[in-house]
Amino acid sequence: MSHFSQIKTQIRNLESLQDALTDLGITWKPGDQQVRGYRGQTHEAQIAIEQKNGYDIGFRWNGKEYELVADLQYWQQNLSVDGFLRQVTQRYAYHTVVKETARVGFQVAEQQKNEDGSIRLVVQRWSA
Repeated sequence: MSHFSQIKTQIRNLESLQDALTDLGITWKPGDQQVRGYRGQTHEAQIAIEQKNGYDIGFRWNGKEYELVADLQYWQQNLSVDGFLRQVTQRYAYHTVVKETARVGFQVAEQQKNEDGSIRLVVQRWSA
């Protein structure tokens, strides 16, 4: 019986996900990876995050989004699964907004991290 859990996300852009993980200081491996779980079981993922206990966390494309794949019984991060996903999702959203606004000619004019952890961005575009 598989111990792997798949947790849905709203993450659809691999590059923004990679940038988010890097921002958070998380070491990750790109490309098709085997995420290790209970009793040597593995699960295919496009990003693998090794943990010191020999069990991995991964992000796997399910055709719609990158879902978190892990044997949650062996979760070994500083944050809970929810806390981890909240941080990754916030940094992912930040990178997605910055990239999409740049793509249509905007640039970040101001950014501010608020006490509640939210980020305020002001973007601008010069027009001729």
